Amino acid sequence: MTTLFSLIGSVNFGGQSSLYADSVGRPNFVIIFTDDQGYGDLGCFGSTTIKTPHIDKMASEGRRFTSFMVASPVCTPSRAALMTGCYPKRVGMHHHVLFPQSTIGLNPDEVTIADHLRGLGYATACYGKWHLGHHPETLPRQNGFDEYFGIPYSNDMNHPDNKGKPRIPSDQLWTDQSTAINQWNAPLILNETIVELPADQRTITRRYTDHAVDFIKTHQDEPFFVYLAHSMPHIPLYVPADAYDPNPENAYTCVIEHIDAEVGRVMTTIKELNLSDNTYVIFTSDNGPWLQFKNHGGSAGPLREGKGTTFEGGQRVPCVMWGPGRIPAGSQCNELMGTIDMLPTIAALTNSTLSPDRKIDGMDLSALVTGETTESPRREFIHYTSHGDLEGIRQGKWKLLVKRRKKANNHASGDKKVSPETLTTIMLFDLAADVGEQRNLAKEHPEIVEKLRKRMIELDSEIEAGARPTWKMPSKPNADKKAPN
Repeated sequence: MTTLFSLIGSVNFGGQSSLYADSVGRPNFVIIFTDDQGYGDLGCFGSTTIKTPHIDKMASEGRRFTSFMVASPVCTPSRAALMTGCYPKRVGMHHHVLFPQSTIGLNPDEVTIADHLRGLGYATACYGKWHLGHHPETLPRQNGFDEYFGIPYSNDMNHPDNKGKPRIPSDQLWTDQSTAINQWNAPLILNETIVELPADQRTITRRYTDHAVDFIKTHQDEPFFVYLAHSMPHIPLYVPADAYDPNPENAYTCVIEHIDAEVGRVMTTIKELNLSDNTYVIFTSDNGPWLQFKNHGGSAGPLREGKGTTFEGGQRVPCVMWGPGRIPAGSQCNELMGTIDMLPTIAALTNSTLSPDRKIDGMDLSALVTGETTESPRREFIHYTSHGDLEGIRQGKWKLLVKRRKKANNHASGDKKVSPETLTTIMLFDLAADVGEQRNLAKEHPEIVEKLRKRMIELDSEIEAGARPTWKMPSKPNADKKAPN
């Protein structure tokens, strides 16, 4: 095995001290988080081409959330929001995604879902894609997890400097999987050590699940939290031989159906161990589909656009929650909710409280999960671009987007060049009547535009004023001060 990093100083993996001595009876939690899976990529969310019987069964035994939002249309900031209950800008993780050469990460001082639950006496584990920092100070065990097994960033990134990535068409990579696995130098890590380089991504989804199943079996007599963050269906796509169809047109379908089968293994384990009555399972995605990859990307269903955009297709994702006897079976919730609400909601479901000293943006929506209320207390949601720029807000049925782009200006006066002109496109949508965001109503409702624009700036200003720092790698002697972050 290869050591991933030389640790800087002493790294403490102890986490929070226990808040409650008696954890007996607290519910278990499993969050299954896929990568780049679209709103229309599950049978229970309208797909007619992809078969997902196990997730569909979760939905028939649990609840579908049809207006479930992620806080960013790309990986790193979206995952930061899930873990911390904050808009990414509040925790400094809003500037797009991290790369193998990045020198920042999620600050271990932040309180994650895992930190909170471990403080309650839970056993905690993270399996899969992390993408919140690959340095030892920022990996899962520094953020509340007892153990980690997975790829630290996207599966199309190369250790150690992201160089040497192949320029091979996706269809060709799919048809020659045995060769393709060596084209990407993604590291597979156990805790803080590389155990496979490159990772054999053909079996990665199954191996993540193997670890999750073993962990559940090992900790069945105590409360546990499993964060199963699949690195698929982010490209490049891989499946094991028994799930493989050589036709590249079916590549994406194969991957989602394989993920569904592995979800089935987790659900079977929970049921066979008689843990159903005390376990919550949440299935969702980190952002919308990567549409440009066509048969290697997913579908946003009725929604507009996909990954990387603030349209609904980029940030509204499928979500299914399961908890027999606590979550109403076969139900559907159309109220506004998001990943930023998971931390306070999980805290409420464990009858515990979060520290009032650390500001978060999430809300306790446990009553919405259990069906005790039909109206969400979340009435608004801010939209940031994939690079963290403020771009919109949703309030009730209304959604405002203020998109800016620069128009090249080739005119010059003598030696003095004229600055590029900034163009602004203002869009207002009634999501109750137009979930596909096809009818811009901005001109018909200028008063709503002005009200929402003022409110989004107000909220963003508060977040920016209260923003907390990321972790930054200590500078080395004689290091180039201009090294990229």
